Parts: sequence; C-alpha cells; structure tokens
Amino acid sequence: MTRHAGTAPADDAVTCTRLAYAFGGTKAVDGLDLSVRRGEVFGLLGPNGAGKTTAIRCITTLLPVPSGMVRVFGHDAARDRMAVRRLLGYVPQQLSADAALTGRENVTLFARVFDVPRRERAARVAQALAAVGLSDAADRLANTYSGGMVRRLELAQALVSAPRLLILDEPTIGLDPIARSGVWEHIDTVRAATGMTVLVTTHYMDEADQYCDRVGLMHRGRIRALGTPAELCQGLGERRRAQGAPATDPSPTLEDVFRDVAGSGLDDSSGDFRDVRSTRRTAHRLG
Repeated sequence: MTRHAGTAPADDAVTCTRLAYAFGGTKAVDGLDLSVRRGEVFGLLGPNGAGKTTAIRCITTLLPVPSGMVRVFGHDAARDRMAVRRLLGYVPQQLSADAALTGRENVTLFARVFDVPRRERAARVAQALAAVGLSDAADRLANTYSGGMVRRLELAQALVSAPRLLILDEPTIGLDPIARSGVWEHIDTVRAATGMTVLVTTHYMDEADQYCDRVGLMHRGRIRALGTPAELCQGLGERRRAQGAPATDPSPTLEDVFRDVAGSGLDDSSGDFRDVRSTRRTAHRLG
C-alpha cells in the first residue's frame, strides 16, 4: 500500500475533544483528544482495556458522549447522530454476518438498514461484493465461508452504503497471514477508488506499520504517542541513545514503541476485561 500522508486539511474526518466515558467507577476513556485526517488510514493502538473500543463506539454513536465532544465531518455525534451514522461504515470485533443467509442477502440487509435507495440497491450490493472479491460466492450461505471470507463479507456490509469513514475494530483478528493480507488489499482498493477515510484498531503491529499513515497509541483512556510509524520508531531510538544505549542496538520496531507506551499497564487490573473475552470469542469463531 502507498501511504498518502500529505498535509492536514482544514477540517478533519474525526475530532474528539476531551472525550470521557466511564463504566461505573472505571474510566474507559479519560479526556481523549484525537483527530483523524480526511483520506488517511489511522491506526488506534493500545492494550486491551486502553479504551479503544469505547472511543470507537462513541464515534459511531453506539454509546452517548457524556463528556467532551466528538465530531465526524463536522457533525456533532451527540446532537446529530443520524447524520453521523449516514457517513459511517463499521466492522465491529464481534462477527455480524448471519450464517443462515447468503452473502448477497447479508449485504442486502445492510443496504436496507442504511437506507440505500431501492432502485440502487441491487447494483450497490453487487458492487460491494465485487470490491471484496465475493461475487462468485455471493449466493452461497455464509456458514460455508472461511474466516477470511466472513471478514470480507462484513467489509462488504460496511461498504454498501458508500461510507466516507470506514471504522474497523480488529478487522483481521484470528485470520491467517494470507487472509489478513487479502482483507487489507480490498480495503486499499476501495480507499484508492473513493478517497474513504479509515480508522482501525489492531493488535498486529506489522499491519499498523505497513498500512497506517499515522498511529495513535492509547493507554488508560488517552493518546500517549502520535505520529507516523517511522516517526514513533525513530523517536524511541533517539530516546534510548540519549539514555546511553549503544549506537549498534537494532532500530526499534512499532512493537517496541507499543511496549514502551503501555509499560506495566498491560497487566493493569483496572482495564476492561470484556474486551479480552470478546477478542477470544471472535478468534475462536473464526477458527
């Protein structure tokens, strides 16, 4: 994939300002400031319990915005939820395809939910299936699909409404390396054709390094590091050398940056372990 860093436009695709959300006494998101530029692939990284999924659910209007502000292409996610939803495609961690329906029926259902005009529906469904390479399997039941095909079907469901912002929460979890690459190739193809903005969470640092224009490392509800993967790796290397590390030490990877930011917080008991259980369930179902 070719990165398209460019300069930041005057108005961003997503802006979170001092966003906060708590489950009881646990602060899942704690004063989050975040901006995603139009047309970029932005990776939101961090350990389980960092608040990534909660932040995404606020951006998608699946959770209210009790404190702070979230804007999607200028629309207030708290006050103009329907306008925000019309701009989004969302692939959650949990599998959302119905195994008892065919691939085409699954995508058609989403076309109806997202109010795609009836006269355009069949063509848009066919386009979405073609974009993810499922045209030949469109009329098979989803329960005959492999894990990678199911994830691509969910991507088609998200794309059928021609979203300006595609949000992917662990889109390749549990997939083998070939299936993971296939999902990303299809995302890249659609993005190149439409200029769509992509916001993704992943625990695969190689994916973030290869496919994301910028990444934000989130820990304990806030962004702790922000930049291109190369910038973050370079910054960690410079800090290590300033602390006396030999110049012959290997250059840090994005995984090293992740570990540096998260630190001992990977075992923080205040984290939301529902994210861990959800991730394991999804991986098990994908096989």
